Amino acid sequence: MKTRTAIAAALLTLAAAPAFAQSGVRQACRDDVKQLCGGVQPGGGRLKQCLKDNAAKLSDGCKQALLAARAAKQGG
Repeated sequence: MKTRTAIAAALLTLAAAPAFAQSGVRQACRDDVKQLCGGVQPGGGRLKQCLKDNAAKLSDGCKQALLAARAAKQGG
């Protein structure tokens, strides 16, 4: 549950970050988006919400990328 909360917080932190699309998160979470959010229309934060809703199902690579991006954003 702690990891899920951290992932959700990372997604919320990144929601306002234009660098989200340019970061390693996009590449690391590509398969997760396809698998978990394939029917979700991009835009308006819908993909981020889908990932948040499916935080427990995210791959380890996607989780790590989200946490790393959150740490980088907070540190920068």
